[in-house]
Amino acid sequence: MATFLDFEKPIAELQSRIDELRRTAEGGAVDIDAEIAPLQAKAERLLQDTYAKLTPWQKTQVARHPERPHFKHYVAGLIEDFMPLGGDRAFADDNAIIGGLGRFRGRRVMVIGHEKGDDTASRLKHNFGMGKPEGYRKAIRLMRLADKFRLPVITLVDTSGAFPGVQAEERGQAEAIARSTEMCLNLGVPLVATILGEGGSGGAVALAAGNQVLMMEHAVYSVISPEGCASILWRTADKASDAAEAMKVTAQHLKELKVIDGIIPEPLGGAHRDPGLAVRTLGDAVEAALDGFDGLPPEALRQARRAKFLAMGRI
Repeated sequence: MATFLDFEKPIAELQSRIDELRRTAEGGAVDIDAEIAPLQAKAERLLQDTYAKLTPWQKTQVARHPERPHFKHYVAGLIEDFMPLGGDRAFADDNAIIGGLGRFRGRRVMVIGHEKGDDTASRLKHNFGMGKPEGYRKAIRLMRLADKFRLPVITLVDTSGAFPGVQAEERGQAEAIARSTEMCLNLGVPLVATILGEGGSGGAVALAAGNQVLMMEHAVYSVISPEGCASILWRTADKASDAAEAMKVTAQHLKELKVIDGIIPEPLGGAHRDPGLAVRTLGDAVEAALDGFDGLPPEALRQARRAKFLAMGRI
């Protein structure tokens, strides 16, 4: 059964009535299609109306939905012959950041991204998508490899932020993130980054400083979580909805501010309601972006990337 968010309560109640009617009609003794059809149409309209006017905080909730497709789902649906490459050749392998070689619609690529996990065991294994220094150093190693062999880089970003633990700081978290961001900017091959769900702080930017930055329609991208911002400004996380509004975290706000280059439409009700369609739509957008960089020399790619980021915030 689908997991409904707090603001979807009216939709959940309607769907519950529809499911109850279907259970009543099991066995074929009663034909209730005439009763279900208008309820189903009403539920569709309600879903459409609700998602047409989501607030930034509601979009944040959708971006965090537990059933939303993650890195592994996009790789399974889009990348053929995926060969994961592990380790930073210095300390360890980080399961929060995964990367490897594969073929994307006939094109050899390097794919790197955050994996959050989709159940308790996998979330613990992948540390909820919060990368440690060795994860960002692994990303740097893989980007260097892609640069050497002239392979486009696709990054799939989905993290609330880099891991904030003491051990991560002791191993140079800030330096690793800065180096990863620098590597993105210095690549001589195209880098297309997509924010799948959450794009949190430097932990996201470290993989997202690309030639093209795309966002899923209901994804969010910000320097800090709304709860973190509210805790700093108002000393309470209860003001998270106000913080989300003020920070302009949505794809629509960021496209207007020219922080991102494009928005990838999601199925009605969010990517979690039709993961297969979400995966295909993202694939089409990434393919179109990569096609636009075909034939460009390394220096042109670097200069375009540099100009893109230097232009941000100018009036």
